Amino acid sequence: MNKRHILIIEDDDLQFEIYEEALSDYELTRAATGTDALSAVARRPPDLIILDHVLAEGQLGLDYLPELKELVPHVPIIIVSGALEVHQQMHALQGPRRAHYCIAKPVDVDELRKTMEIALRECGETEVVRQFEALERSKRVDAEALFSRSTDRLSRQTEIRRLVAGSKERPNVSALAREFRVARRTIIRDLQELIRRGEIRPEIYPKWESDAEDEADA
Repeated sequence: MNKRHILIIEDDDLQFEIYEEALSDYELTRAATGTDALSAVARRPPDLIILDHVLAEGQLGLDYLPELKELVPHVPIIIVSGALEVHQQMHALQGPRRAHYCIAKPVDVDELRKTMEIALRECGETEVVRQFEALERSKRVDAEALFSRSTDRLSRQTEIRRLVAGSKERPNVSALAREFRVARRTIIRDLQELIRRGEIRPEIYPKWESDAEDEADA
């Protein structure tokens, strides 16, 4: 079975040796700067990225987070740093181009391994698929609700047409609203739609009639 590929963006040699020992089950690639990391990602996208904040050549890891997410939006990123204030950690974990986790230095390797396992299992491509499926379900539910409302409206309008078409009196909007358990404005809209479609005569409910007159009929 192929090892999962981890890109470690870390300029400290000793810290990388700790990663090499603790993460021997993974294939590790190292980049000492954000610039090198972008090149490495372009050449071969990793399964997960471990990102330090303070890098070589005065570069800062969080400055490269948006570009990394632009290149590989589906790859989970774990920030490992002892130089971040709480508000910086919160900023890194929020928004569309975010990291998934922040772990403080000195690194607890057991915590890091557990976090990586969760990230590889639950984040990244799995997360994208889950979000896509949720969006599809949401669209389907919305479509079903819309269809149901449309069906209810047509059924109600058919019954309203039957009730008022043969009558010489103006329909009692309030009474119809109570009968169909909808708002009066819904009945008014139904009558106007029926008139527009030519299914009832315009004089049955002249649209210039005021709501006050309808209330008087109640």
